Amino acid sequence: MERIFFVFKKIIPKKIFKAFQPYYHYILSILGALFYGFPAQKLFVIGITGTKGKSSTAELITSILESAGHRTALLGTIRFKIGNKSERNLHKMTMPGRLFVQKFLRDALKAKCTHAVIEITSEGARQHRHRYVEMNALVVTNLTPEHIESHGSFEKYKESKLSIARELAISSKRPRILVANADDLHGADFLKVEAEKKIYFSRQKTSYSENASGLSIHFGGIYFESPLQGSINVENILAAATLAEAMGISENKIKVGIEKATVIEGRLEKISVGQNFEVIVDYAHTADSMEKVYRIFENKRKICVFGATGGGRDKWKRPEMGKIADKYCAEIILTDDDSYDEKPEQIVGEIKKGIKKITPKIFINRREAIKEGLSLAKPGDVVLITGKGTDPYLMGPNGSKIPWDDREVTRKELKKLIK
Repeated sequence: MERIFFVFKKIIPKKIFKAFQPYYHYILSILGALFYGFPAQKLFVIGITGTKGKSSTAELITSILESAGHRTALLGTIRFKIGNKSERNLHKMTMPGRLFVQKFLRDALKAKCTHAVIEITSEGARQHRHRYVEMNALVVTNLTPEHIESHGSFEKYKESKLSIARELAISSKRPRILVANADDLHGADFLKVEAEKKIYFSRQKTSYSENASGLSIHFGGIYFESPLQGSINVENILAAATLAEAMGISENKIKVGIEKATVIEGRLEKISVGQNFEVIVDYAHTADSMEKVYRIFENKRKICVFGATGGGRDKWKRPEMGKIADKYCAEIILTDDDSYDEKPEQIVGEIKKGIKKITPKIFINRREAIKEGLSLAKPGDVVLITGKGTDPYLMGPNGSKIPWDDREVTRKELKKLIK
């Protein structure tokens, strides 16, 4: 069936297909659901959306569900997991197209999963990939400007996110649970959507502390500690715990699930081979998310390695990223990061416009940039390699791609350095 639609897409002239595209994606979504027997109806489906924190929140919720004894499937940016089987997401997109989501849910049912956690992106929603995935619950982490060129404006981006919430509103499942961030400027707009249980979480109203070993958080009658770091992870933990509580999961199971999630791959992930300085790999790829990462290590000398995505994506954010790096870091190394059909030198030049205090070093070759960042580190420093996290490829012109993993490259270069 997928092959038929792929051939259909290829033979239609591009101009005609562009006009027909929204209908094409919608038809695919309903045919996929029909073909695979509407699997979402037989699962407890939890959607996770927002600009930042989707993957971490999804992983935390999965950990809580499994601690509560629920066999769980997870579809997200980092990985695809069904029961005990897990594989890295190599698609360079959170929600792969065509019939992938429906097939994934059907396979989850076959594997006797009872719950499914799905990251839902604005791009996925725009292409109707969330349609006919009846949700029991939706968590909205936050909303900040991103994918502006793709959507046309922030309002259109926000509308795409709200369409996900409205999909919960038309779900036949009961009770429908909607969890949103009270500290976020747009959180209240999501809580206007119809649902039986509408609950918010708030970092600002939560008692917590941060230290070198992680986080200590009071949530209702629960006190738990997590090795995860930063205020963003306080929000992610609160989002997961708030949903779990609304689902009726016991405080003890919530605590166990949170504390069991010791590492979120590619999200503030520590890379250590015995060196005397810290190395962090993170997915942060906007000025806002980079600042949140840098502020975690505000008492350390910081060396940053990053670039910006090409292909015309969010060009406005490039100098802003440079400005944030200039504000927080002692050394800046600029490099390639999925340049697509743009010249990486041009992208780096636009980032550089925001850097006024420091003279950045430029290594277009990402491996060389990482190597340079590590070589500049002194005892007690932190090297922050951001932008890709678990991304499996470096994307180049004409659809070319090079297999990649920031974590593995960093680990290998560290081993060479400390020999």
